[in-house]
Amino acid sequence: MYSNDMLGLTAEPFETVKANGYHIRGREIYSPLQDKQIPVIIAHGFTADMTRSERFAVPLARLGYHCFVFDFCGGGFHTISDGSFHDYMTCMTEVEDLQTVIDWLRIEKSTEVDIGHLYVAGGSQGGFVASMTAADPAYRDKIFGLILFYPALCIPDDARKGSMQVIRFDPKNIPDHIGEGPMRLCGDYARTVIDYDPYEYIGDYPGPVLLLHGDKDTVVPVSYSDRAKKVYGDHCLYYVLDGADHGFTKETDLKKAIEYTDSFIKKENRL
Repeated sequence: MYSNDMLGLTAEPFETVKANGYHIRGREIYSPLQDKQIPVIIAHGFTADMTRSERFAVPLARLGYHCFVFDFCGGGFHTISDGSFHDYMTCMTEVEDLQTVIDWLRIEKSTEVDIGHLYVAGGSQGGFVASMTAADPAYRDKIFGLILFYPALCIPDDARKGSMQVIRFDPKNIPDHIGEGPMRLCGDYARTVIDYDPYEYIGDYPGPVLLLHGDKDTVVPVSYSDRAKKVYGDHCLYYVLDGADHGFTKETDLKKAIEYTDSFIKKENRL
């Protein structure tokens, strides 16, 4: 049930264009047996692509949700959207990408899905980007619910330390590019978040939030989600998965995440 096997599901490509002309490419995955399903957009993490999001999208589609996965522009090593991983991508460009997908869905899919109950989900950096997008005054009312899997709210702190994943740099003198080889990034990747405090903004999102994090996460300490829960307050449902790592790589942890997500959406929609 929790594999990427799409047997019995419909998977169709979609494409939209952001303001700078870059094309964003993705897939919508859903069961053809139901109409007006609740839509769920799922954003992938750093260096990844939409296939990582499909780990969540496929089982959710089997449960009756209309899922949308996509590649951020320059978002990873094998993304098919426009833009360069090495010279373009930042968390802020990814916020623009996610907003573009939301706008496209609201225009192009409003008669096919229950657009008034749109959920936005994201894992790791995709979770950080989803939290920023939901806090944007122009998008708060467009997102009915927010689902964060091990969100990388540590990114600004990492930038301030000059240590982002395997990349090291002087945070007081950020060069045009940081890192090297496959992990070479534009300096703006660090520069655009170095003064950003997510906890000052993410709580502005007024809708229901599901927050899931593993207590064995060695990439993003669970303390970042502990703090996020306090900021979101009573409208945030928070689960710490015992023994789970970053990415919920164990099948049992992924299964728990899907079950919590399904229960969260059903409760909020009285299904």
